[in-house]
Amino acid sequence: MKWKLALTDYLNYLKIERGLSQNSIESYQRDIKKLVNFLKAAELDISPNNINSDTIQQFIYETSKKIGARSQARLISGLRSFFDYLVFENYRKDNPTDLIESPNIGRKLPNALSRDEIDKIIAAIDLSHPQGERNKTIIETLYSCGLRVSELINLQLSDLFFEDGYIRILGKGNKYRFVPIHISTIQLLEFYISETRSLIIPKKDEEDILFLNRRGKRLTRQMIFIILKEHAQKADIKKSIGPHTLRHSFATFLLSNGADLRVIQQLLGHESITTTEIYVHLDTTHLIKTVEQFHPRSTKQEKEKYEIDKEK
Repeated sequence: MKWKLALTDYLNYLKIERGLSQNSIESYQRDIKKLVNFLKAAELDISPNNINSDTIQQFIYETSKKIGARSQARLISGLRSFFDYLVFENYRKDNPTDLIESPNIGRKLPNALSRDEIDKIIAAIDLSHPQGERNKTIIETLYSCGLRVSELINLQLSDLFFEDGYIRILGKGNKYRFVPIHISTIQLLEFYISETRSLIIPKKDEEDILFLNRRGKRLTRQMIFIILKEHAQKADIKKSIGPHTLRHSFATFLLSNGADLRVIQQLLGHESITTTEIYVHLDTTHLIKTVEQFHPRSTKQEKEKYEIDKEK
């Protein structure tokens, strides 16, 4: 079996059977192409049916010189998925990555911005600029709805249900979820649609896309990064941030104010609660206060003191 055919079959499987997003599929595709390019450079004529763990290990070793531990772990995971598919389809009997260990990368806690920092970024937007209202609405929507950047750029006018108080989001795995939207964000979106977007002529097939550039095309992921970074610098925010930081900030704020973890999981579109649990590690202050207030060893006087301190 040739690599090209194996890769084509695998990508079709990811799209049709697993329903992965285009971004995820392209990420898996890059992993396999890196291996194929390594084999070509080393002049190794080995098919996906016959490649063994020693060759895979050599590839990982050479690649690890250029990438970090986290990227290396993701690469190994991508290769393992590919060879699992070949085993499943009976193209080979074993997975050559089974004995290859991923590096221990620990658990990376995401950055989060305070509400004051978010307000500073929004205040730094020049609303006299032709795209000022759009950029303000983009940042507010990312933050107040906890969206992924891919979800934002693909958001459509037909996904907005303002009268019912929610928006429909197409998330990972082409799964829809419904996210409540605050009245302040609704007002921003309505103003943007009527006063800014109405002046733009959408390109063909982009008529329903919510956020457009001046040429009538949907924004790219890179453009959202640039917009946020530019205004964060103007607001003198020193943290390294991106669109995902706003999503983290949304989740962290909800959790620290007592929102149930399962609710946050639904709002973010996490398939597993384990993914959402990372936010518990971001700010344990509310957990400590809860124990102080409700712990069975706490005295009545301590609870009364807690209530007084909370009101200050």
